[in-house]
Amino acid sequence: MSSSITVKLSDKLEKELNAVVKTEKISKDEIVKDALARYLAIKHFHKIRKKVLPFAEAQGLLTDEDVFQTIS
Repeated sequence: MSSSITVKLSDKLEKELNAVVKTEKISKDEIVKDALARYLAIKHFHKIRKKVLPFAEAQGLLTDEDVFQTIS
């Protein structure tokens, strides 16, 4: 099942979107769906990270470098 939404864009954002559509030959629909999927994935990542962070800190994993060293 699919649904549709209406989004109001500023003139500047609409011009930028139209330029991308023209140069990349991709539909506005595809661009918006991709952007929404990426946004939701980032939100999901931050939610998981927030839950896991205390456990990582307890193991001394404070930076990305700490994590990379541990898994290497």
